[in-house]
Amino acid sequence: MRHPLPPVVLVLAGHDPTGGAGLVADSEAIAACGGWAVTIPTALTVQNCHNVIRIWPADPAVMRQTAEALGDMQIAAIKLGLLANEATLRAAEQIIRRFPGVPVVADPVLKAGGGAELSTPELQKLYSDRLLPLVDILTPNRFELAALTPEITDPYDDTARAVALLSQGCQGVLVTATDDPLPPGNVQQVVHTLHSPDTTRQWQWPRLPDVFHGSGCTLASALAARLAVGERLPTACEQAQHYTWESLSHGYQPPSGQCLPNRLPRPVRF
Repeated sequence: MRHPLPPVVLVLAGHDPTGGAGLVADSEAIAACGGWAVTIPTALTVQNCHNVIRIWPADPAVMRQTAEALGDMQIAAIKLGLLANEATLRAAEQIIRRFPGVPVVADPVLKAGGGAELSTPELQKLYSDRLLPLVDILTPNRFELAALTPEITDPYDDTARAVALLSQGCQGVLVTATDDPLPPGNVQQVVHTLHSPDTTRQWQWPRLPDVFHGSGCTLASALAARLAVGERLPTACEQAQHYTWESLSHGYQPPSGQCLPNRLPRPVRF
């Protein structure tokens, strides 16, 4: 007996051979949260659980051709990850414009967990100018939030930075406070804040002791899947955070390097 295909999430992201982040992580999280991932690679990477060593941006013509070939899929949400150069960024913009009205979740991957720079100030400016007006919800950590709003000098004014991104056309910003620099306050808790024209909400989660590879990909993809199945933004944000925290708390420790999320530990029910 055949079953209907779950809501389809189109993923534009890089390939991480460890499976901790990138397209593998996206596909696992989307499947666990009720969606079906179709993928367009934006880059190949050489990396391990310590750091990114090298990046090969994808051929933008192949990206566009893949999107055309997937034209008969009913795309319910789009998840955007690593964009390593201007050509792939512009190809991603063209692909997103093929699906007007489809919610777009963007994870602005600017630096690897091991510290390798994955973007440039010029590319970040282009990201803000060309992609932010197409994004429904951006999921930056505090480093990414600061990098996309260099005009704001106060390192702790996340609200002003989120408002600046909203003024550039982005419909919502979910700031994850898991990274350095940590905001002042209780270091035993992680505080995520949703900023949108309609609401501001915060969630607190117990801070886990380990360093994880792929937590941002997991969160953004889970959020895209929950939007694809029809949840409203605040509910989708909360469900995605819950799923991500569970994936991290049951994560795997490789022989060395950052821990890997366990995105399929058990059937996920919401």
